[in-house]
Amino acid sequence: MSSTTDSSDTTRIALMCVRNAGRSQMATAFAEREREARGLEDRVEILTGGTDPADAVHDGVLEAMADAGFDLSDRTPREITVEELRSCDYVATMGCSTLDVGTVGEDVDVRDWALEDPGEKEPERVREIRDEVERRVTALFDDLEDV
Repeated sequence: MSSTTDSSDTTRIALMCVRNAGRSQMATAFAEREREARGLEDRVEILTGGTDPADAVHDGVLEAMADAGFDLSDRTPREITVEELRSCDYVATMGCSTLDVGTVGEDVDVRDWALEDPGEKEPERVREIRDEVERRVTALFDDLEDV
């Protein structure tokens, strides 16, 4: 794993969407688990945020993540800045981003996961989206280990 944006050995990952109330919150929880499971706590920094953050994480997301063993009740959506994104090695957008990739810079590996918004969805659909988010996060960490 090498950083393309600074000289340290820390890899920075941003997981973002517009509201930071669903997919990016799920992705962050899975990324934190992957980082710990792979022993990368001192090598991977995880950021999350939205371009227009909501007031709270979606209730359906809280429930679906609780079913998977995660308590996101203390999480609050936050704004993420272009400066933060520019400092990252990887940026994963969830599919509804207003991010202009050109503003982030060529050194950042930007991935658009094109995931459906779980807000206002039926519980079964939210769980399906959650499971796809988990697969994408695992694949991202597999890619990190291959670098």
